[in-house]
Amino acid sequence: MEPSDILVTDRVAVVTGAGAGIGQGIAVGLAAFGADVVIVEIDPDRAAATRALVEAEGREAFVIPTDATDSEQVAAAIAAAHAHFGRIDILVNNVGGVRKQDFVDQSERSWRRHIDINLVSMLAATSAAAKLMIDAGNGGSIVNVASIEALRAAPGFAVYAACKAAMANFSRSMALELAAHGIRVNTLAPDLIATPGIRGLIGGPVPDPLPELEPDVAEGVARYIPIGEEGSVEDMAAATVFLSSKMGRYITGVTLPVDGGTFASSGWNRKANADGYQLADGLG
Repeated sequence: MEPSDILVTDRVAVVTGAGAGIGQGIAVGLAAFGADVVIVEIDPDRAAATRALVEAEGREAFVIPTDATDSEQVAAAIAAAHAHFGRIDILVNNVGGVRKQDFVDQSERSWRRHIDINLVSMLAATSAAAKLMIDAGNGGSIVNVASIEALRAAPGFAVYAACKAAMANFSRSMALELAAHGIRVNTLAPDLIATPGIRGLIGGPVPDPLPELEPDVAEGVARYIPIGEEGSVEDMAAATVFLSSKMGRYITGVTLPVDGGTFASSGWNRKANADGYQLADGLG
């Protein structure tokens, strides 16, 4: 093992939803470790911002405007990426979205919107990219960005959580189907990551730095997350780079929580005086 094994030099990475937040962080992180990046993004201004950041790392950025809820557009984006670079080595299925609502109040149109953006977009991109990876014969890495909600109940987010659970299971199945071709498939399961979306900034320019959490919210986050703070998009990028590099060569089919320990805590919160833990309802 060598320190250079973490590098992804001259590989081509396709990142969906790369215009902001986790997608942007992953795109820039892959560029910092040597990859050229295909930015699949619906918002042209946000795509341009990510492009500038990737190019600042000295790597090529190729923007493909895409509505990820349209499978034909997703497949066309993968084809365009391959036509431009002649190869695809890494696919990061990051695009997604959610709106909190009790399931009984949710319309069928809303179900289908959640399924299209969170699940079908991943299926379309994987179908197109995996075939190209197989034909190239060079192996590859597919990283699916799900959520910690893939692993636990999520009242108010039932359809979203079902999609994320499906992503994790799909990754395990693909890990087996694609292993013979040297293609590894893994899932990341983040919880609270500081992103524009978490701050309610769904569209438009992204402020840098992001607005700070209100003090009472920050205190609650510190009690909820064992590590004591929100994660960053760089944390997500680090996991993606590792899984896509030679250092991750023997890892496939895993769902990796990038959550500061919230899945491990499973309802245990730090006490207000920071002296140990208690269950969320105050028991223990």
